Formats: sequence, structure tokens, C-alpha cells
Amino acid sequence: MLEYRTQGFNGYAVKYSPFFDSRIAVASSQHFGLVGNGRLYVLGLTPKGIVAEKWFDTQDSLFDLAWSETHENQVLVAAGDGSIKLFDMGIDEFPVQSWKEHMREVFAVHWNLVSKDTFCSSSWDGTIRVWNPTRPTSLVTLPIHSCTYSASFSPHSPSLLSSVSSDSHFRLFDLRTPASASNHLVLTIPIHSAQAPTQLSSTQPSGPAGHFPPNEALTHDWNKYRSSIVATAGVDRLIRTFDVRAPGQGPLVILPGHDYAVRRLTWSPHLSDTLLSASYDMTCRVWTDGSAKAEPPRAGSDGIGGEQGRELGRMGRHTEFVCGVDWCLFGSEGWVASTGWDERLCVWDVREFMAQ
Repeated sequence: MLEYRTQGFNGYAVKYSPFFDSRIAVASSQHFGLVGNGRLYVLGLTPKGIVAEKWFDTQDSLFDLAWSETHENQVLVAAGDGSIKLFDMGIDEFPVQSWKEHMREVFAVHWNLVSKDTFCSSSWDGTIRVWNPTRPTSLVTLPIHSCTYSASFSPHSPSLLSSVSSDSHFRLFDLRTPASASNHLVLTIPIHSAQAPTQLSSTQPSGPAGHFPPNEALTHDWNKYRSSIVATAGVDRLIRTFDVRAPGQGPLVILPGHDYAVRRLTWSPHLSDTLLSASYDMTCRVWTDGSAKAEPPRAGSDGIGGEQGRELGRMGRHTEFVCGVDWCLFGSEGWVASTGWDERLCVWDVREFMAQ
């Protein structure tokens, strides 16, 4: 395991470069993001360890980042003052572009992986905005009406955009539809609505008929190989997977295990059934949703259990909340990076922690 100390700054997000397997960016904040400055680190993996290639300081906390899909040296950051900034490693100190339309903290930014000419942002002000990096104002504003912690484009379509928010709902927007048609909203899934046929921990509260009380949803991600599958997670500590083609059937799999809220999750770019999560319980965990098994899931002795999804392993070296995690796109399929409030970036191989 390799480590880098983000001295005085607490990590919130980490992303591998889509162009270089040895370059990682970290968005961080002073004083746990409550007050103070932010710092964007661009780090290089070298034979002598992790070194800082560049860093940029901002006047407010940074909560998320996204690498440009068109320029290898540009990184987008989400700031606590409602602004979005684009930094270029070839230019010192100041961003090459800045946008400020959100009225509260920007908590997520995500670059369109298909068209590569747009990105989206979501904020505590209850909106999602779509931007073009060459234009000074947003292209589209999508109202959510609740604090939106996560928004992303589908990796399979340039026009599908999704979000999860504090009202415990997953929303899917299709930008090809007329704006008058519910502001491009085409699907809403209540994340807490039903229970999937998988064994739940006895510590997980559930209501009558398998229903769960609504909880804030903090993160979601699209499966990189199965275009209709998404995973969500949040305050209730459960990871759920859904098929957007059949929203009425509820979650396909529910994965219990984390002791506190799940702050970030991401599907593997190498394996269709594997995902990674980061939690306030100070662990990162790797899971399978069981979809790669040839045989159908078997029910447990109580009739509701199953072996469809399970935890494969966990990394518990962090000593504070883990807020960011990401897979390396290149090389062997196990390398990931994680960052958290312990002022550390860790680069590690999930295969070393499986079945521990």
C-alpha cells in the first residue's frame, strides 16, 4: 500500500486520470469542510512513492472533482461557495474557467463520458446543472427540490443523467425529451420502498411489509457493463442495486455490512459484478452483486435469504471517515485509491484484502 499525507486538508474525493495510470487527483478541505480553504492535489505515482506534481488552493472547501475527458491536464472541482472551477496543470495558481450559478455548496461534478463535451453538477440548493466548458453559463437546469448529493451521466448514453438526493429517491433524466415534459424527468425510484430477497443484518431497521424509513441517499453509480443497472447507498448503511428497466420491482440486491453511512461507491471498470464502497465507519469494502454466477441465487433457510450478493473483503487502514474511492482504469484489475478525513490518500490492491 502506498500513502500520501494531505497535511492540514481532509480528503473528500479522489479520481484516477483517464489518460495516465500514474496520475491521481484529490479534492480536499480544511477543518473537515466546515470552514476554511480547499486544495486540489494532482499526484504522481513514482518508483519512489507518491509525489505532488501540482496543487491549487481555493477560497472555499472542495467536495468533488472530475477529470476532463478532452484535455489530459484539466481537472474540474466542486466548491463550497457554490462555484465550479476548471484548473489546468500547465497554468499556475488560478483556474482557467469558473462558473457560479448554484446558490449553495456544490457536492458533485461529473464529466459526460460519451459525448465528452458536457459535464453536470449537483448542489445542496436542490438543482442539477448541465454545462459546456466553453460556455460561461449553464445549458440546462434540472430542479430536484431537495439536497442533491450525487449526479452523473450514464456511461452508455450522452443524454441520460441521474441523481440521488436527501429525499431518498433516484431520478433519471433524458435530455432528449422536451423540457416541458417534467423538466426532462423520465423515471423516479423510491430507494427505500421495498426489500430485495437477500439476508439483512438484524441491526438494519425495516418497516412493515419489508419497507424501510426514508434516509438520505449520498451516492450512486452506473454499472460500466450492464447499461440499465445502478447502485445507490447512503445514510441507512445499505447498498442497493436497481434495474431502471423495471423500477417497480424494487432493488435487485441489498448489501448490508457497513456500520455507518456509505459516502461513496463505484462499480469496477474491469468486472461487471464488482463494486467498491467507502464509509464513515472508516472502511472501504469490495462487493459482488452475484450477477456473474451461472446458477440462480439460493434462498436461505428462512425463505428470504440468498447468496446473490456479498462482501468480498474490506480495507480498514483509514482512521477517520472515508469519503472518496476510485478504481484505476489501467493495468491489473484490483488497484484503487481512497481518501478521507484522516488527511491520507491510500493506493492499494483490493485483492490483498479479499476474504480477510
